[in-house]
Amino acid sequence: MKILHTSDWHIGRTFHTHSTLEHLRQVLDALVEVVRRHQIDVVAVAGDIFDSAMPSAESYTLLTAVLREIRQAGATVVMTSGNHDSATRLGFQSEWAALAGVHVLTRPERFLEPVTVLDENGPVHFYGIPYLEPALVRHLSAFQGPSAFQGPSAFQGPSAFQGPSDEPLKTHEQVLTLVMQRIRDDLAARGGRSVVLSHCFAAGVPASAATDAVRDITAGGLDLVPVSVFSDPDYVALGHIHGRARLSERVRYSGAPLHYSFSEAGKPRGCWLVELQAGGAALIEWIDLPVPRRLSVLTGEIEQLLTDDAFAEFEPDWVSAILTDQVRPLDGIRRLQRRFPHCVTLEHRPDIIVDPGAASYGERINRQTDREIVAGFLEFVRNGVGQTDFERDLVAELLTEGDLREISR
Repeated sequence: MKILHTSDWHIGRTFHTHSTLEHLRQVLDALVEVVRRHQIDVVAVAGDIFDSAMPSAESYTLLTAVLREIRQAGATVVMTSGNHDSATRLGFQSEWAALAGVHVLTRPERFLEPVTVLDENGPVHFYGIPYLEPALVRHLSAFQGPSAFQGPSAFQGPSAFQGPSDEPLKTHEQVLTLVMQRIRDDLAARGGRSVVLSHCFAAGVPASAATDAVRDITAGGLDLVPVSVFSDPDYVALGHIHGRARLSERVRYSGAPLHYSFSEAGKPRGCWLVELQAGGAALIEWIDLPVPRRLSVLTGEIEQLLTDDAFAEFEPDWVSAILTDQVRPLDGIRRLQRRFPHCVTLEHRPDIIVDPGAASYGERINRQTDREIVAGFLEFVRNGVGQTDFERDLVAELLTEGDLREISR
């Protein structure tokens, strides 16, 4: 069975106020072509389908078109909700979508209802774990200890919901530990191969994979989940981190299909092609997806960036400029946009920064003349560049005129 692992589409997200819908559509069109070319059986999307809990009509239109094309290419779709999604909105009419081969798994209490897909080697059970905020799920019977269990569930008998203890669930790790234990028990009864989809921040993610586009789920690091929690499934498709990452041979992040932050510049965009064999062993291959517009961080003085031919190749890119001029240029970003139309951020970071010393401003000016105060101020706001001869003469003339007016009063 061939599975395509993707995640974090973030449909509707903006990039420095610019819509990303057109570029994302190009990338997802390429993903559909991968499904068609490699004859993918199942596309697994591990959360953050939308970027917000209230997606726009255009975002729904894009999602509908992509899902339709994936199905026309011959693949079943299994997707879960992430921390950016509204589980209720994303899961609306999921019962009817499942009849068309699009399985949207957003209800937390139904993690023990896998989507089962058959191939010539038997069943593969896809367990979809939506993002589970402990405070929002601990009251559900599926997440409570045996003393709190009230009768059989509509989906499973009482034995399936026996918790390891009566301790309340406070962290994402505790919730997923309980969920994975119950999935193991359920799989032991069912038999067959298994794939788990989960949207979380798993411990062991390389620093290079986590980016500033990933917004915190919780405070204090309580959302960290050890990789060991995901032992046993034949493959674990993770979402939430925007860079691809291999935490173990069977536990991986696919990352986002589109760059959403300059901290992601230069990092590959794509998805994992996973081929499950008869015994559960997985052959895994990375598939690159196109980058509609590169992200480039350019550093130098503004005149250098505007005139140097070495920067010509970056003109079509999203550009973040770091200006090293000693004096902040006037109207810098507008000037840069004449050459780099998609320059969206500017930072002034001069090469030389003067240390004014430990003395306070008040202590320094008490020991200075008026001319020295003006000269020091100009040097400070220009990051170490002092007065020109013209400015020095002009200041001296103005201060002298002021002194003469005071004397004549």
